Amino acid sequence: MNDRVIDHCTQAINVGSKSFAAAAKLFDERTRQSAVMLYAWCRHCDDVIDGQTLGHGQLAGDRSTGEARLAELVDLTERAYAGEPMVDPAFAAFQQVIQRHRIPKAHPLEHLAGFRMDVQDYRYQTLDDTLLYCYRVAGVVGLMMARVMGAEAEPTLDRACDLGLAFQLTNIARDIVEDAEIGRVYLPAEWLAEVGIAEDEVALPQHRAALATLAARLVDLAEPYYQSASQGLRDLPRRSAWSIATAHGVYRQIGVEVKARGAAAWDARVSTSKGQKLQFLLGGGVLALASRQMPFRPRPDGLWRRPR
Repeated sequence: MNDRVIDHCTQAINVGSKSFAAAAKLFDERTRQSAVMLYAWCRHCDDVIDGQTLGHGQLAGDRSTGEARLAELVDLTERAYAGEPMVDPAFAAFQQVIQRHRIPKAHPLEHLAGFRMDVQDYRYQTLDDTLLYCYRVAGVVGLMMARVMGAEAEPTLDRACDLGLAFQLTNIARDIVEDAEIGRVYLPAEWLAEVGIAEDEVALPQHRAALATLAARLVDLAEPYYQSASQGLRDLPRRSAWSIATAHGVYRQIGVEVKARGAAAWDARVSTSKGQKLQFLLGGGVLALASRQMPFRPRPDGLWRRPR
């Protein structure tokens, strides 16, 4: 892999997600390289759809070209799988990852289908609609990342998907107002109706108290997915388990903070401090080791199930 591709991927993760960048340092070198390359592709696709640069500068703006941008991403993904030379560094990195780890083409295409929901201003009527979106934009990333770590057994992939769902539910809770300000509402319309908030009024300050109850509901909903994901740690290499356990703790804490802040959750963006990240890094190591001795618990029947 040339220096241009390496530099692009490193910048993408360092700027786009400090939390994931920190956790990724715990991987062995080969896994870390693949994880960073996969992240760079995901970040690139997100940026192309939203008109961002490494996750920053998103505007409501004109989305009339969204379908064309998405079609180009799908085309490049198909060409990467066909083995054509990739010029864009994000796709050059992606091509190496899918070839190295035999990632099924259905996974990245499903991920792009999540962006299609954004492009088409999909309306989320029910919780199942929201969970489908979570699966596409985050659950399948968990599936791809699990394969990067060498996991192929379906039960382990289920747990990886659960972690992606938990992460995205947490993200939605944290970013409710920010997303609504650019016209994206991922809360189920049924939930909004229960508290009397119109979809086009989600970002208004007078609804913060009611919105806090829905954010808390999302955080509570994420919890059994976090718990289920912990069961998958035992099947990962030790350093990979440590990395994932650390990310698990960091993202879960974001949800805890959102719920604790109540109506003030959107006064400033919720994040974890360096001290908290260090705490979860140490705790993640303990959890990764303990996972080898954990009694096995079947995945609860009530959790959303990924398409097969």
